Amino acid sequence: MGYLFPFKRSSSVFNIINKDMNVVMKLLMEVGIPIGSAIIMGFFIFLTLKYILDGVGSSVTGLTNIMNGLESRVRQMNNDMIKIDLLVSESLDLRPDIDRVARNENFVEDGKIDSRRD
Repeated sequence: MGYLFPFKRSSSVFNIINKDMNVVMKLLMEVGIPIGSAIIMGFFIFLTLKYILDGVGSSVTGLTNIMNGLESRVRQMNNDMIKIDLLVSESLDLRPDIDRVARNENFVEDGKIDSRRD
């Protein structure tokens, strides 16, 4: 029995466990075993879901930051592509597509220029 319970009987850990068990037993005697068991199981389900959702929340925050960074890169790349297109058109003496350039610069959605519409 010494290796299963390495604490002494007079230890404060046993006092805490004994006190908590008395609270649980009192609850079971007052409301009944089925209702008390359902309350205890509901509490453990609550703790499990809280633990899982805390991890999901931090993951969602990280993914949101990554998506915002990717969106700004797409905007920058689209602007760079328009610049390259204009430079190549100028060097080859071709007429650039002014309508496409105007759409790229003037399309505003939600207060931001939407660079995905081409």
